[in-house]
Amino acid sequence: MARIRKSILSVSLMCALTAGLVLPAAAPVAYAATTTTSKSAKAKPAKKATATKTKSAKASRTASVPAKKKRVAKAAPRKAVASAGIRHASYAPSAPLEDADGNLSLRSSVAFVQDLNSSDVLFAKNEGAVAPIASITKLMTALVVVDAGLPLDEMIEVTTDDIDTHKFTHSRLSVGTRLSRADMLHLALMSSENRAANALGRNYPGGLPAFVQAMNAKAAALGMHDTHYVEPTGLSSENVSSARDLVRLMREGSQRPLIRQYTTDTEYSVDIGGRHQTFRNTNRLVARSDWNIIVSKTGFINEAGRCLVMLANIGGRDMAIVLLDSVGSLTRTADAQRIRQWVQREIGSL
Repeated sequence: MARIRKSILSVSLMCALTAGLVLPAAAPVAYAATTTTSKSAKAKPAKKATATKTKSAKASRTASVPAKKKRVAKAAPRKAVASAGIRHASYAPSAPLEDADGNLSLRSSVAFVQDLNSSDVLFAKNEGAVAPIASITKLMTALVVVDAGLPLDEMIEVTTDDIDTHKFTHSRLSVGTRLSRADMLHLALMSSENRAANALGRNYPGGLPAFVQAMNAKAAALGMHDTHYVEPTGLSSENVSSARDLVRLMREGSQRPLIRQYTTDTEYSVDIGGRHQTFRNTNRLVARSDWNIIVSKTGFINEAGRCLVMLANIGGRDMAIVLLDSVGSLTRTADAQRIRQWVQREIGSL
């Protein structure tokens, strides 16, 4: 009997010990079974765990250095703009005014800045180049029209002869539009309306041939020896001039109040076909309060690039600014802004 009890106790002890050893080992066995499943089943949990860890770490880093993360986010767009090759991207306010050689850094192929009071040339870049001037031509068109003393209230009609067959540009002045000579001149100078400019020349005594002849005679009289015109709009690349000649043209134009007014008006409205239409200045700088512009004209054809000429008062001094053959729609404006900033700094240092 004692032997039987001893056997029972032995069996019970073994069961207890077995239960104590086997139960703790059950979890590792189950884990081992999970980690030794197929390769695809193994990849999913691992990837999920990694992604969770990365997100957690990223959130931790962001929380610890928020300022640094914010700066990186802002820098990305600037890098993208630069890599896209946008030419005016370098004209950020923080960009230096001078290049490595200490010269004023401008993107226009031709640039010229002159103090009109002293006649001192403050900056010159390819000022002797004779180049197409596009719609800068219209300053001479206006000068001939104003000096001819023709009635400004005379009505002029746009005809098929005024349609652009050089560049096939668009115009808001449809064939049959009737406006006064003053309105045609206003739109030609302010909004660079090609049909208005051509209509002005066509309605000159003797027609276009006589008008073009008068343009070249006026250029010769002003000493513009690098200048030649073949038509009144600037659509032809054969209308050429130099920076110094264009300064002479602007100075002469500034003596005509009508040219000063029409080139610097920000907008002007006329009735066309019974509808009220508003035209705006092609030079956006005339609307800015930090500019005091006396005469202004823009121009563009492929051969000339984007052009801008202005007489402006900077720091109490009348300055002539000529910018020809700029690449990019904002480059000429950015160059003008940099010139003003540079002139203001130079005057302040005197």
